[in-house]
Amino acid sequence: MSRGDIGVYGLGVMGSALALNLAEQGFDVAVSNREVGWIADFVAEAGPLAARLHPHSEMSDFVAGLKTPRVILFMIPSGVPMDDMIRAVTPLLEAGDTIIDGGNANFHDTRRRAAALATQGLHFVGMGVSGGETGARHGPSMMVGGTAQSWTQLEPMLRAIAARYEGDPCVAHLGPDGAGHFVKTVHNGIEYADMQMIAEAYGLMRFGMGMSASDIGAQFEAWNKGPLRSYLVEITGALLKYEAAGAPFVDHIRDAAGQKGTGRWTVIEALHMGQSASLIEAAIGARSWSSEKALRERLAAQYGGARGAVAVGLAQIEQALMAGRILAYAQGFRILRQAAQDYDWPLDFARIAQIWRAGCIIRSALLDDIAEAFEASGRGGQLLEAEVIADRLQGALPGLRAVAAAALGAGHPAPALNNAVSFFDSLRIASGTANIIQAQRDFFGRHGFERLDQGGQHHGPWWD
Repeated sequence: MSRGDIGVYGLGVMGSALALNLAEQGFDVAVSNREVGWIADFVAEAGPLAARLHPHSEMSDFVAGLKTPRVILFMIPSGVPMDDMIRAVTPLLEAGDTIIDGGNANFHDTRRRAAALATQGLHFVGMGVSGGETGARHGPSMMVGGTAQSWTQLEPMLRAIAARYEGDPCVAHLGPDGAGHFVKTVHNGIEYADMQMIAEAYGLMRFGMGMSASDIGAQFEAWNKGPLRSYLVEITGALLKYEAAGAPFVDHIRDAAGQKGTGRWTVIEALHMGQSASLIEAAIGARSWSSEKALRERLAAQYGGARGAVAVGLAQIEQALMAGRILAYAQGFRILRQAAQDYDWPLDFARIAQIWRAGCIIRSALLDDIAEAFEASGRGGQLLEAEVIADRLQGALPGLRAVAAAALGAGHPAPALNNAVSFFDSLRIASGTANIIQAQRDFFGRHGFERLDQGGQHHGPWWD
């Protein structure tokens, strides 16, 4: 009986795509699924690749059908289902075997599972996979956390199936336990912010400048040939060209955005670490507010829902998107920097930027500059201090300010772009207003404060 180089359990959209990708790259893949009826259909539809797929309906046969030390990739829902699966499969495994969680798991769960399984001699890998179904099938970006030993075993397979940017596989071992899943969480947070800013730009052009959906689509297509080139700009240009029943297809879509939770995790963890994720939080807030469609309709009737014309040019909107994107990445990497310190992870920020350049949802031309910036400054550097980034940001800031101000004045919601301005202005001011807050805290709670002209802790004269 042929034995699989790797097992893939969970033949949903992502699991089936990854299994086919592995098979196409010459690996023998044992496959199984909770709904056993899916297994035969999946193999039957695999065409010539079916010869590399080895189906099993029973977990014991699935595990027995793997080469040792075994590697099993689980593509199942995160949370309780993954814990249940670990309890079911571990009695069948041996020391040295590796379990991979390829879902969008909370990194705290990944750390807990890695520590528990290590006591049994098992390796637990948390692997973030980005790129959707197409990426999984033809080359995703993968962010891997786990032991060095598990990476040695996985590296040849993962490099083979990964997306490539100028020949470089977009996969990396980022650190132990939850490092891979945490980086994927922040990736998704940046994705939320980028999507929201693109939507805000669309709204300004459509409702503030009177442009048609197809003309806006053409504008995004033009931007995708320049500095804003990215997957999200590309698909926005494409989707705005579709029509149905004589109207833009997007006009048939209910304006209530969904979310699965990873963006919220980014904000929650940022706050735990005392960091700002204001652009990402703005994007999450906007999605939450969008879901209150009935309330919005009532408030539009009560307060008036009209939006005025905006006196900005397309070049300024392009600048606003560039500045906003830079600042969203800056916030994301600040969160990663803090996590590296708090969890003692050897996160390589340049390498993270490099593996995001192909296969993943937030791939963009800007990531070349970000990788260059971190290669020059190392782990301790702040993205906004890098000359290559500062030059881009300085050129784009006038457009961001003009667009944010115009949106605010004309009643167009632009929470992410407005937060981008506030975030930048808060960081660029050498002398701010937090001294007032410190004085207030001392006045009502005797919390004390530091002085500029003396060391130690002090209290105000109101306590004399």
